[in-house]
Amino acid sequence: MVRRWHGLDEVPADWGRSVITIGVFDGVHRGHQRIVGAAAELARERGLRSVVITFDPHPDEVVRPGTHPPLLSSTRRRAELLAELGTDVVILLPFTLELSRMGPDEFVQSVLVDRLHAAHVIVGEDFRFGHKAKGDVALLRELGEKYDFTAEGVPLVADGGTISSTHIRERLAVGDVAAAAESLGRPHRVEGVVVRGHQRGRALGFPTANLETMQHVAIPADGVYAGHLICDSDRYPAFRWPAAISIGTNPTFEGEGERTVEAYALDRDDLDLYGEHMAVDFAVRIRDTLKFDSVEALVEEMRRDVDRARELTA
Repeated sequence: MVRRWHGLDEVPADWGRSVITIGVFDGVHRGHQRIVGAAAELARERGLRSVVITFDPHPDEVVRPGTHPPLLSSTRRRAELLAELGTDVVILLPFTLELSRMGPDEFVQSVLVDRLHAAHVIVGEDFRFGHKAKGDVALLRELGEKYDFTAEGVPLVADGGTISSTHIRERLAVGDVAAAAESLGRPHRVEGVVVRGHQRGRALGFPTANLETMQHVAIPADGVYAGHLICDSDRYPAFRWPAAISIGTNPTFEGEGERTVEAYALDRDDLDLYGEHMAVDFAVRIRDTLKFDSVEALVEEMRRDVDRARELTA
């Protein structure tokens, strides 16, 4: 059972030595999976516990306010994905100005050594740490010799190019959810609470769940997609249903203007989802968002979208 700690104050006083990996790990993509998996495997071999240190908020927002990148995963989802890789402990470390101003030596001593008793540290080969990102893997190795731990940098997975969160965000920005899924190792997910919208979908025969998404989330480009609608609540335990997903401003109905993420669970008109925390997984892009000359033309296209989504999720 994975432990989840919010900050270093939750580390037990009698905590033993551990194998540690550090990073934002936004999206926990295939490159991240390689690093975290290597740490978990080494910990098992040595009879130690594996610890993942990740951060919230994103360091860019603290160091350069206003530059927060679109996030590929919520903090909760990130912890779940890290746990699935065999991690024993996930530490969500609040990223503050004070932390950002720590020198590399101070960070290593106060976080990795004094609190977590590092035996080995595994990071990505491009890992940077400490004030103004002055620390790198070579310095981490030097500090390991000083503080009695070993360190290594793991190459990022490459299939015709380096896998990175930046690349995944770029693919999502143009609606290429299939390429994003290839780098992530699973479909991109957007989470939110279902709220009442204009209820046009219900009136047109396609009742949709309108998701109020979290701040800074990476939402694919406007368009229609095939994917799945997911919920795990008392009312809908382990609910995962094929869906047609629409992102956009509903241009056929002028004057709305608000960008929405809506999902229609295929062939289901019996769902009461208001107030539920839901997620949508994006599998394939079906088409661009279009403005239709009439509601009838829109409905006819929506029928084709649903048929296509049914085929793609079969």
